[in-house]
Amino acid sequence: MTLKELGQRTKLASKILPTLSTELKQDILKNMASNIRLASEAIKVENQKDLDGANEKGLSSAMIDRLRLSDERIQAMAQSLEEVATLEDPVGAITEEYTRPNGLLVQRRRIPLGVIGVIYESRPNVTVEAASLCFFAGNGLILRGGSEAYHSNQFLVKLLKSALAERGVDDVINMVPTTDRSSVDELAKMNDVLDVIIPRGGEGLIRRIYEIATVPVIAHYKGNCHMFIDESAKLENAVPIAMNSKAQRPGVCNALETLLIHENIAEQFLPAFLSEADKQHVEIRGCAKTQTFSEKVVPVTQEDFDTEFLDLILAVKVVPGLPAAIDHIQTYTSDHTEVIVSEDKEHVETFTRALDSSAIIVNASTRFNDGGQLGLGAEIGISTTKLHSFGPMGLRELTTTKFVVTGNGQLRN
Repeated sequence: MTLKELGQRTKLASKILPTLSTELKQDILKNMASNIRLASEAIKVENQKDLDGANEKGLSSAMIDRLRLSDERIQAMAQSLEEVATLEDPVGAITEEYTRPNGLLVQRRRIPLGVIGVIYESRPNVTVEAASLCFFAGNGLILRGGSEAYHSNQFLVKLLKSALAERGVDDVINMVPTTDRSSVDELAKMNDVLDVIIPRGGEGLIRRIYEIATVPVIAHYKGNCHMFIDESAKLENAVPIAMNSKAQRPGVCNALETLLIHENIAEQFLPAFLSEADKQHVEIRGCAKTQTFSEKVVPVTQEDFDTEFLDLILAVKVVPGLPAAIDHIQTYTSDHTEVIVSEDKEHVETFTRALDSSAIIVNASTRFNDGGQLGLGAEIGISTTKLHSFGPMGLRELTTTKFVVTGNGQLRN
């Protein structure tokens, strides 16, 4: 079967999705979760094939971490399916309603986007997250995973489609059966099938999709996330927040990559922070001022400030104050996540107004820019594109609205 034929099958099958009851969709999601739990050992066998291949290719530790499916992560995938099933079904929801002077009743109702193509790398759990959200929001889905996760992805899709097949809708989710790069180019131009493409992966993949796509793109660009430690920050809060942001899971897009410190608090903050960073094996690439606090600090470069490390590496810079911090972030931001640690309400307000990233966080870890953490259930990713969605994309972000206008014989003059 050609990719175009696969796409047409997905599009045809997905037409029934807006008519499915919430209860039926919930039952299917629960069956998907059950399938994953029952096949836990088999999933790990397939995943090990991918891990063996990744080690042979010499992939980075961060990439291997993204690829690995432990018992805990398999259970988390099943739980995410069940959690999505408990969320409010967006399809058909009335978001606005009013009556015109001529008596016309005007409503806006949520509808699916249509058929979504998701192109992604490394993380097999994206397969399940994308499937659960797209399906519950009434969208068809074509998945194109990376070669490094081929066996894991194919097996997971088989389990998901098994639950769909019981209700005769197995073709609403399909996976591109090849990892040939030409399939990416073909998907990016399948306007007759796809309504939108969501690329998730490295900077190279995102740029490639932008260059060639004729299908509308919602980009999930790199997470060059910043944190500013203001002079009013509480040291007992600032150090743990910064460390959690960097080290809790460094290989993800909402991990901290650049730390900015107000010069008036550097003497108090940096010794404690550098000591903790050393304990957690975080390499610090710092400015000249930062280097004076530890001989282990590597000199930072301008390129470092523009880099998503996805590793235990952190760029650090001491700045004269809030305006300099904002200027630095505006220069290097990828519009993902920015944090201020401060007890000064005026500084917090200035920071949140001046920056337009998808999440501005006050006195908490960058790791909270996540659909699950923000109450959306699972997420299909974090959009850094302001049109059509910005930030974590949950169920509502996978829908749009249509007008439904009801009259009783009105004619336009």
